Amino acid sequence: MLLQGCLNGARPADAHPALPVTPYYLARDARAVSRQGVTSVHVHPRCPKGLETLEPLHVGDTVAAIHAAVPGMEVGVPAARWVQPDPKLRIDAVMAWGRLGTGTPDVIAVNVHDSEWVKVCSAAHSMGIELELGVWTTADAVTLRKNGLPPGTKRIVAEPTVSHPDTAIAESNRILRALGHLNVPVLLHGEEDAAWPVLDHALKTNIDTRIGFEDTLMNPKGWLATGNEDLVKWAQRVKAGEKVGVG
Repeated sequence: MLLQGCLNGARPADAHPALPVTPYYLARDARAVSRQGVTSVHVHPRCPKGLETLEPLHVGDTVAAIHAAVPGMEVGVPAARWVQPDPKLRIDAVMAWGRLGTGTPDVIAVNVHDSEWVKVCSAAHSMGIELELGVWTTADAVTLRKNGLPPGTKRIVAEPTVSHPDTAIAESNRILRALGHLNVPVLLHGEEDAAWPVLDHALKTNIDTRIGFEDTLMNPKGWLATGNEDLVKWAQRVKAGEKVGVG
């Protein structure tokens, strides 16, 4: 069962003193969580101003730094509509990422509700990059089932966007039912107040999950975490069955 590290997300650089933004600090955190058994990280590359970017230079620097720090670590990045609304430019970026050598992402996250998502997936597959398909709602799940899995799909990421714990778990179950039985793993995670309850739910139902500063800044006891490694350590305790205050 996969425990992925989601190291920074779209949070502003001042959201937490230990939030990794630059390639150096993302690589540092990737190395730290790898010591806790994490073999896959999802990161949001930034430009020098700290803003999210799809620019190949910055994406390549970030991915290459992590690959150098943790050989064999799977590194995923988002082809995010909120960063680049123009689907053609998103496709151009993905095609460029495929030519970055050690800076080429192993996996690209594509949300099923984004415009031209199928074409973005096709571009990634043509460059030998695998796919994580983001499914936020039951409608997204139905869309995916109707379209079928694009070639190169490695996993589906089910991510209910509501933060109330009970509602998020209920929505998680609705999304999973709507997905049906697709022939790839599903990774389930929540956000903010729902992050730990959904992680616990995923672990109890033997579904892949993730943890990191993208999803929450707090440990399951409600205290501010010291870093991504701290969050992963707590997740491993939850996985081991410890009662640590989840939910």
